[in-house]
Amino acid sequence: MKGGGRYSLRRRLLLGLVTLHVLAAGLTAWLSYGAYGRLVHTFMDDQMRLVAESYAANRKPAQLQTLGPDDVATRGAFVVQVWSGDGGTLLSSAFAPAAVPLQPAAGFADVRSDAGDAETWRVYTAALPDDRHAARLRVQVIQSEAFRRHRIARRALLEGLPVALLLPATLLVLWLIVSAASRALRGAAREVAARDERSLSELTLARVPDEIDPLVAAFNSLLARLRDAFANQRRFVQDAAHELRTPMTAIGLQVENLRAHVPAGAADERFVQLEAGVLRAQHLIEQLLSLSRQEAPGDDAAREPVDVTALLRESLGQRMVLADQRRVDVGFEGAIAPVLTASAGDLRCVFDNLIDNALRHAPEGGTVDVRVHAVDGRAVVDVVDNGPGIAPEWRSRVFDRFFRVPGAPPGGSGLGLAIAQAAAARQGVRIELRDRQQDGERSGSLSGLVARVHLLIPA
Repeated sequence: MKGGGRYSLRRRLLLGLVTLHVLAAGLTAWLSYGAYGRLVHTFMDDQMRLVAESYAANRKPAQLQTLGPDDVATRGAFVVQVWSGDGGTLLSSAFAPAAVPLQPAAGFADVRSDAGDAETWRVYTAALPDDRHAARLRVQVIQSEAFRRHRIARRALLEGLPVALLLPATLLVLWLIVSAASRALRGAAREVAARDERSLSELTLARVPDEIDPLVAAFNSLLARLRDAFANQRRFVQDAAHELRTPMTAIGLQVENLRAHVPAGAADERFVQLEAGVLRAQHLIEQLLSLSRQEAPGDDAAREPVDVTALLRESLGQRMVLADQRRVDVGFEGAIAPVLTASAGDLRCVFDNLIDNALRHAPEGGTVDVRVHAVDGRAVVDVVDNGPGIAPEWRSRVFDRFFRVPGAPPGGSGLGLAIAQAAAARQGVRIELRDRQQDGERSGSLSGLVARVHLLIPA
């Protein structure tokens, strides 16, 4: 189906089958009408001829049984008429309303009634005996054509009825067959939806209909090419980061050794810029290595009960050097002590990157607070800084790789939040970015950002 409509295999099959059955029922009825019509006309004509000849053999008018309208129209009774030898006088008739004149020629004819009722009659006029002087009576037998047509049509409909009755059953069977095939397709679709860049295994063909085997095989081929492409990408990032780590470390040591020999003035200012660039490059290399390790194929890290409060304290402790360098006041508040069954490495990655991001964006002499508390009966972790925050229009993009908010302070790599988001998704937790004004703080400046991690466990 082209255009805006959707193509439905089930709808097309059902429509085609309904059309086929309707045509088959109509054709059966039409053929039955023709075949049974010839049979009825032949049988009835023979009966009319026998009745006419039996009455014509009598020399005197026979006593005729009177017929009613129901006998003629519903039961199809034969109406016998006895005429005088010259055909001018109707001596007796079994049904007087059948005003059919004596036909001039012997044999069968279709005659319209003279009574003006538009009734058509099948007429048989008996021939005169060879001995013209032996009898002077003429016999004519008539039958309602409407009765014959009704009888033939009824029989034809009965012949087509079995085909029509089979239609619902056939549609039901087809519906079940198509539904079973659709379940297989939906199962394949669920398998496809479950694939991501870390899970690109081939789809199984065990429960897939033969008709869509080529499609699944083509998709498996695409998955294989994607696996190779991602593997090459990861290999390149890992190799590049490893190759760059050693010379960058050496450059950092040389820069540190040169620090004591740099004279004050313009050279000192440029040397500070050099140090910042080297530190940023080293940070970027470490982030690339962390990202490549996260994206490496294989089983997820083992899940175990993790004390979130202890993990946060450890993460803060390892980042106190950066906090001291930037003279940032770091606070911790643990109103609750949640325990989450997860990968400690992934959770550590989430908290490390969020705290590192807060320390880098808080102004020198600013504050960063980490809080563990409950919101709506669920445990959350808030990492709060008093930096410039993130404008609402940029919050949907800050989790993209290498994206940096315009005007952000130098030193970041644009990978921290992307790494934290990927690790959080693997562990079933959610990161939300909020303004400090949203949190309704009363003390201190209300500028800044709250990075809230929803642990999705009861507080």
